[in-house]
Amino acid sequence: MPDRQPNSSRRKFFAGAATAGAAAAAVATLPRVAPADAVVAEPARVAPEKGGGYYVSAHIKQYYKTTQL
Repeated sequence: MPDRQPNSSRRKFFAGAATAGAAAAAVATLPRVAPADAVVAEPARVAPEKGGGYYVSAHIKQYYKTTQL
């Protein structure tokens, strides 16, 4: 029986396919990043001189909506 050498190109192909599959799975599970222009920041407010810096912003309104029964 002659000694057969393993087909290294086939091994490399399957190793590359496994690596590509793992990379595709990793990319598919990463969170999506919103484009920079989609993020709208509220303008900075000047703090009042005598305190009382509380104001109702969009995220506070959202919180108030979630606490309603």
